[in-house]
Order: sequence, then C-alpha cells, then structure tokens
Amino acid sequence: IGPMPARTSLDVNGAAVDFVAEPATTLLEALRERCDVTGPKEVCDRAACGGCTVLLDDRPVASCMMLALDATGREVTTVEGIGTVDDPDPLQVAMAEFDAMQCGFCTPGVVTSAKALLARNPRPNIDEIRAALSGNLCRCGTYPNIFNAVLVASGQDPVEEPTDRGRTASGGRA
Repeated sequence: IGPMPARTSLDVNGAAVDFVAEPATTLLEALRERCDVTGPKEVCDRAACGGCTVLLDDRPVASCMMLALDATGREVTTVEGIGTVDDPDPLQVAMAEFDAMQCGFCTPGVVTSAKALLARNPRPNIDEIRAALSGNLCRCGTYPNIFNAVLVASGQDPVEEPTDRGRTASGGRA
C-alpha cells in the first residue's frame, strides 16, 4: 500500500470507523485525528511511557508504534470503550475512589493496561500488578493508589501502602 493515502476501516470501541490515511499513519494518530478518540495520549512517542496504550484484540499495545493499517480488521479498545459516565467499569470506580489519577495524563494507558491484566488474571497479586503496569509511567507518582485500585477492582483488599495524602489504604496515618 502506498505511497498514496489509502482508505481503511478500524473497529474502535465496537464501532466501525472509515477514513483515509497515509500508509505511515500510526494507530495513535488515526485514533486521535481520524476517529475522534482522545483518550490515548502522545507522550514520549517511542512506546516508553504507556500513555498511548490501547487494547488490540484485548492485548495492550503502544499505539504510537503501530501503523493504523496494521490494526485493520482487529478490535481496538481505548479507555473510552471500557466504561461510560453512566455505567463505569469497576476499575474506573476504584481509580476514582483511590484518587489514582491526579493530573490524569497516564490514566487512559494505566486503565487499559490494568483492564488487560484483569481480563487474563481476575485476582492478581501486588507483584503481578506491578509487573503488568511497569510500562506505564505516572508523573504524579500515584503508584500505590493505582495498585490499590486494581486490587479493589479485582475484589481484593487494598495493601497498607501510603497514598498521596499520607494515609494508608485503611485510613490511618502512615
């Protein structure tokens, strides 16, 4: 395909989106510029931070490193496809409950990565959560809050780690 722009169609959050794009268009560019999906963020532009993470056939991928044409015929899920304001996913509820999204820049990638983890391992332990989210950088440092949110979303108790407010998950002072 190429060098001229090509017509393609992506399945984004359960809806077919048709558009024309140059062959070198990344999935991230296509989502943000052609599909009106702004959850995935362009942060490092080299798949090192997790800000652009989306689910491709239920597996987390860095959308900044994948060509849109390579996603044709595959199911793309962004944070917008995980829950809604009226019907949030339990993971999204737990993220809010634990204040695991301060500036919010990492949140879409963290949520999609954590959702993929919970789909393949419904009750991960803290080490499995840390490993699954190791590619997602949070510039605010809310990692304990994020880990606790994933634990609670999986039906487990939070760990006793300090949160950003200096309180442990059970409410006591650290």
